[in-house]
Amino acid sequence: MRLVTFNILHGRSLRDGQVDTGRLAEAIRRLDPDILALQEVDRAQERSHHADLTDVAAAAMGAVDQRFVPALAGTPGAAWVPAADPDDPGTAGYGVSLLSRHPATAWRVLRLPRIPFRVPRTGPHRWPQRLAPEEPRVAVAGRFATPEGPLTAVSTHLSFVPGWGQLQLLALRRALAAVDGPVVLLGDLNLRGRQPERLTGYRPLGRRPTMPAGRPDHQIDHILLRGELGPVRLVDNPEMELSDHRPLVVELGARRG
Repeated sequence: MRLVTFNILHGRSLRDGQVDTGRLAEAIRRLDPDILALQEVDRAQERSHHADLTDVAAAAMGAVDQRFVPALAGTPGAAWVPAADPDDPGTAGYGVSLLSRHPATAWRVLRLPRIPFRVPRTGPHRWPQRLAPEEPRVAVAGRFATPEGPLTAVSTHLSFVPGWGQLQLLALRRALAAVDGPVVLLGDLNLRGRQPERLTGYRPLGRRPTMPAGRPDHQIDHILLRGELGPVRLVDNPEMELSDHRPLVVELGARRG
C-alpha cells in the first residue's frame, strides 16, 4: 500500500507561477498513491481555472472514492467565510482532500479549534503586512476496505501559529481515540521534528525533509500510524513540478502473519 501526503499550493508552480491541471495530474500519476491526502486544494477558484483539483487528482490516480472538505468558502486571501456543513458543492472552496483506490465505508468531517484573534500575515519579504483572521482548519477521515483490512485515514492541514497547531493536533487525537483498528494521519501539520509523535503517541512512518521544495531542510508534512500495518518498504520525498512543499511517500508491504 502506497500512502502519500502532499500540500499542493493549489497546484501552482514556483517556477512560472502558473496553475496547470495537466501538470498536477502528471505529478499525481508519478506519485502513484493508493491513499492520497492533499492540502491547500482549490475548488471553483479563478486562480486555478475554476477546476475541481480533487477531481483532477482522482482521475490521475484512479481513485474509487474521494472527498473534498473545504475549510473556507470564498476566495483565500480575499472574501471568505468558514465553510458550512453540509458543504454546498457549487460554492468556491479551499481545503483538504482524501482520495483512495480502496472503497470507503464511512466518512467524517472534523472541524478543528479556531484561533479567536487576528494573526500577522506575511508578504513576499516575510515581514508582517497586516493582521487578518486565521483560516479555519479542518480534517477529513475516511474508513476504507483495504486488502489488509479496515483502515481509517485522515487528511488535515494545521495552523502555523505557535501553539495552535499543537492544540488542533491534540483535539484531533481525542476525536480519533474511539476509532477501532489502525489509523493513519497524513498532512501538513506545520510541526517540525518529533512534535507530532510526542503529542499523538502515533508512530512516524517516514522521516524526510519536505520544506522548502527546492532544497528541503525540515519536515512539516507527516504520515503517522496508530496501530499496526505492514512493514515500511520505501520512504521518499521527490521534487515535483509544483508547490513549495515536497510530497511525503511511504510504501508498506503486506502485513506478516
